[in-house]
Amino acid sequence: MDINQEVERLREIPMLSKVETSRLKLLAFTSRLVQYEDREALFHVGDPADSVYLVMEGEVEILAETEGGETTTLVRGENALIGEMAVISKQERSASVRARGNVLVLRIEDDVFLQLLTGNAEVALDVMRQLSDKLAEAHHANEQLQNQLFALKAVQAGGEDG
Repeated sequence: MDINQEVERLREIPMLSKVETSRLKLLAFTSRLVQYEDREALFHVGDPADSVYLVMEGEVEILAETEGGETTTLVRGENALIGEMAVISKQERSASVRARGNVLVLRIEDDVFLQLLTGNAEVALDVMRQLSDKLAEAHHANEQLQNQLFALKAVQAGGEDG
C-alpha cells in the first residue's frame, strides 16, 4: 500500500476524517501497518507504553486480571484505538491485548500520537470521548461484578443458615 492509499484509508476513520492531508501523510509515513495472527499478542500487561494501536481490520481482545485473579475480556473492532490511556498517562500497560483472528493495526509511536492530539483539537476531543466511553463501560462492568458478588454472598449466607 503506498502512502496515498494509506492516507485515504486513514481518512475513512471517523477520528481522523477531518485531519488535514499533510498531517495524515506524516502519520502514515511515521507509523507502521502491522498484521497479527489469531491470539498473537500486540502487547502484555506491564510492557512500556511506547505506542498506540489503531485497529484497521479485524478485532482484538483486551485481557485484564481482576483483584480476585479472574481474567476479564473486552473485544474491540475496526477504528478502535488501543493503548492510548497508558501513553497519555505515561504508565505501563494495565492489560494485555491480543488478536482475535487476523488483525491489521496501525502502530503509532507515542510521541507521534501525542503530537497528533496536541495539534488537532477534533482528534483530541474524539480520543477524550473514547476514553469517557471506556471508563463508563468499566464502571458498568464493575457494578455488575459487585452485584454478582453480593448475590453470591447472599446465597452462601442463606446456605449457612439452613
